[in-house]
Amino acid sequence: MMAGTHGQLWYLGMMEENKLKTSEGTLEKARNSEEWRCQGLSTQRSCHFMAFPSFEHVITMDSLCFDSWFTPSWLDEEPARNGFAQDGNRCNDHALPPDATAFVTILRNCAKNKDLRKGTKVHDDITKMGLLEKCSDALVTMYAKCGALSKAKELLELHISRNLFSWTALISAYAQQGLGKEAVDCFEKMQRAGLSPDAVTFTSILKAYGSIGAADKGERVHDEVVHQGLLENDVMLGTALVDMYAKCGALAKARQVFQNLSSRNVITWSALITGYAQQGEAVQAYACYEQMQSEGLFPDAKTYACILKACGDMGAKDKGECIHNEISRQGLLANDFVLGTALVDMYAKCGVLVKAQQVFENLPHRDVTSWSALIEGYAQHGQGEQALKTFEQMQGGGLAPNEVTFTSILKACGALGAVAKGKQIHDEIARQGLLGSNFLLDTALVDMYAKCGALAQAQKVLDELLLRDISTWSALIMGYAQQGQCEQAVTCLEQMQQEGLFPDAVIFSSLLNACSHSGRVHDGHLYFTLLSKKYGIKPDLEHYACMVDLFGRSGHIDKAVGVIQGMPFSDNLEVWSILLGACRKWGDVNVGRWAFEHAIQFDRENTAAYLLMADLYAAVGMHNDAKSNQALRMDNEGLKMLEVVV
Repeated sequence: MMAGTHGQLWYLGMMEENKLKTSEGTLEKARNSEEWRCQGLSTQRSCHFMAFPSFEHVITMDSLCFDSWFTPSWLDEEPARNGFAQDGNRCNDHALPPDATAFVTILRNCAKNKDLRKGTKVHDDITKMGLLEKCSDALVTMYAKCGALSKAKELLELHISRNLFSWTALISAYAQQGLGKEAVDCFEKMQRAGLSPDAVTFTSILKAYGSIGAADKGERVHDEVVHQGLLENDVMLGTALVDMYAKCGALAKARQVFQNLSSRNVITWSALITGYAQQGEAVQAYACYEQMQSEGLFPDAKTYACILKACGDMGAKDKGECIHNEISRQGLLANDFVLGTALVDMYAKCGVLVKAQQVFENLPHRDVTSWSALIEGYAQHGQGEQALKTFEQMQGGGLAPNEVTFTSILKACGALGAVAKGKQIHDEIARQGLLGSNFLLDTALVDMYAKCGALAQAQKVLDELLLRDISTWSALIMGYAQQGQCEQAVTCLEQMQQEGLFPDAVIFSSLLNACSHSGRVHDGHLYFTLLSKKYGIKPDLEHYACMVDLFGRSGHIDKAVGVIQGMPFSDNLEVWSILLGACRKWGDVNVGRWAFEHAIQFDRENTAAYLLMADLYAAVGMHNDAKSNQALRMDNEGLKMLEVVV
């Protein structure tokens, strides 16, 4: 700060014993006095300054000394340090009231401590003193960093700030709170105001672009930072670019940026690992994790959380357990329940539910995310009763479920056929106003009713949704297919198309199953044809298996054989087993024997194939062949036992 005779404000540095250093000299507190004196000043002046004990490089509001004629409301609230506020006149009889510079310093401290209540009172005093214009930028920054974004925006727009730091603070705050669209709007207004972003601004807006999937805008920022040469020595800006591309699903681009960075740290690696994990590229995520360690960088808690997600998605229990041991060795679980939740989730996804429960019970704190991870694990692995029990325990502990919890518990209700419990949860979702807010939750609700056979209710839920996606329609179509109600399934498909949604491979599998169970051969054949010719979907093994089943169930064995012979890839055990079952139903020994021979080529110990073939022989009166088939099965089982012994 520039020195002055009155209204002087000293920026104080670190405290060394009893001395506080300034840019011009040293403030030393007399050991036996409440007085302060100046030493080593460049000129001899009276000490009209505000001083206080140790606080890094800024003056705290609690220790500012004011003349008795003005005491701001925010200073009255609590005693200032070392008694200065209570006896303000001791500082200097001629001490002056704080000017705009002092208020700016105080507001910076409020921002640093996220003290919105005190910052708001400072705002009131600034307004009373007519200093709002001079302090507006500091106020914007304070409100932004305290999370009062509407107030920050109001001030910013009112005073049309020319301060890049204020704009960046608000953009950063929007991005931090997940308000990507608002951050982008603010960024564009800043540019229209004639301000040019710096590296910090670019870092903040890239986070916003990542949150809303705006890869095109992020790429333009990328071009600009390269043009300005900002990436050369700024690892945080480079990390923000990697993170933005990864969140937008542009993993190849994220990897390219990553590899071109001159330096990389743990945060940069974590951004790339997180991107791979979130986009379902678990193997790549784990490969990055190993490469990071090979370069001598050690994971932090966030990196461990990301790689545990990858292990869960891969079902890599052993790898996850090794990471668990390393985390425990480092003592990271003691106070990090987020990392603990990642462990619960990993074990739950791997089906190691006893271990997941054990880790869960040892968490220092349990929030709705950790409860949901455990509930999802039980639901996913067919332990619906335990999922419901855990859900009730969570509610009994006073925690309200969120969309993820509801989605998981609805899955459990559907698996159990617990339609009454599912209806209770449906009512709770409606009370919380969550219907229509989340496609996954909407789909889970439709799916629960469909799996419970309550198709009218499933249809009603879907009809009442303002927005429906392909997964929601698929849940209903699969419900009708599973109940053999092919006409309703086909009707849903047509309604979905009217809304501009086109069926995917999963929906066609459901439709073909519906046609198979209801004997609608013509419709099934039609949809199989449309699959590729109209919708451009390449039929997979499941579609071919459905067609073999469709023709086989209806007695068209020759057409079922034709489907198998026309498959563009190698046959497999599933289609031969389906054909053998159809031959058993219709007594076709010749084709049945052909299917059986192919089936046991895949698995000579396939008990189901032997039993089906024996039943087929018996059904047509070929009892000797049935006995021979049984003997062949026994011989193969004996040979297998001999191999095990050897």
